Amino acid sequence: MAKRILLAGLLGGIAMFIWAFVAHMVLPLGSTGIREIPNETVVLGAMQASLGQTAGLYFFPGLGVGPNPTTAQRNAAMKDYDPKLAANPSGLLLYHPPGAKGMTGGKLGLEFLTEVVETLLAVILLAQTRVGSYAGKVGFIVLVGIIAALATNIPYWNWYGFPGNYTAAYMTIQVVAYLVAGLVAAGVFKNREPLGFAANAK
Repeated sequence: MAKRILLAGLLGGIAMFIWAFVAHMVLPLGSTGIREIPNETVVLGAMQASLGQTAGLYFFPGLGVGPNPTTAQRNAAMKDYDPKLAANPSGLLLYHPPGAKGMTGGKLGLEFLTEVVETLLAVILLAQTRVGSYAGKVGFIVLVGIIAALATNIPYWNWYGFPGNYTAAYMTIQVVAYLVAGLVAAGVFKNREPLGFAANAK
């Protein structure tokens, strides 16, 4: 049974990886809600002049308390933050200095490994249950995908103001990814066959 769980995780991860390629490279889902900056040269020059070689995730406007503030300093700054937001643009900036690389073999390999691990963990969770039917197995994995899609996308939309269409698109990508992984992974097992721990608990 352990070999089939591993096989289900691998094949499901391959299916998930293929779907991710289709979603980002063929369909418009991967670019939904993302825009290019007008007058980009001016903005990029200003960012490089300000941030230089210091890569990082920045939020603006800042609290104005400098690095490593105390809790008291942060709390005091937060009291004056709403007027600052009202008077200035706000957002998050993920910054890399010149020389960053785009799509590489290493990044693709890590993405593939991540999706195999995601699917394998979902199958391991499925193995804790007594779900027997093919549809039930697929549905369980999709449910895991819904949880994964909610876990980051909704907080990023709520707290950081990620665009609603971006949020909806990426939640769709994730849920469909678990659906295709579930369709493949569940097919590795016989219909009505309880898995792993559930089977051993009889």
